[in-house]
Amino acid sequence: MTQSATLAGAFDELADSYDHRHHEEIARVLIAWVAPGAADAVADVACGAGAVARQLARSRPETAPPVLAVDLSPGMVAVGRARAAARVPDTAIDWRVADAVPLPVAGHSLDVVLCASSLHFLGSRALADWRRALRPGGRVGFTLPLATHFRPSERFSGLLARDVPLPHTAREASRWATACGFTEADSRVQVLGTRRVVVTSATSPDGR
Repeated sequence: MTQSATLAGAFDELADSYDHRHHEEIARVLIAWVAPGAADAVADVACGAGAVARQLARSRPETAPPVLAVDLSPGMVAVGRARAAARVPDTAIDWRVADAVPLPVAGHSLDVVLCASSLHFLGSRALADWRRALRPGGRVGFTLPLATHFRPSERFSGLLARDVPLPHTAREASRWATACGFTEADSRVQVLGTRRVVVTSATSPDGR
């Protein structure tokens, strides 16, 4: 079984019991940190149940392009669709069941890429793909669990990307984003109950 299939199966099993409240809060913090424009073309990468896409879609005008929400778990996408049904128009979110790397978009076609609670499963290849997908000056926002407070289950520990260093501080997260080719990296540690996440925003200098 491939890594993607294994991840999809693991998150399919979680779809109905996922900690939606926690991830809704992470989405709120990430959106506020990056502050996408009302007309920006935005992707919610490895969206899970689409907390980022749903919150963003609710705040955008009807003329805004749909938020692209991509996840490899059909179960999570189905839950996201159901949770969005009563809150946002059908056309406000473009749901895709697909591997998030590479994103199913043309090069230099996005203004903002957002990735909440998922980059440590995707690996550093995701950042290279985001630079491909972003327009010059486009922005990325992502969250990573703070290394000192991350306690994954044995099952999920085996699915983590080994080339994504979980940060111990906000500065470490910013330095890593810069090392991956982004500029103007800015990070902060966000306390969410007993959990800690690092929220990072950065800019793609050339969109490649």
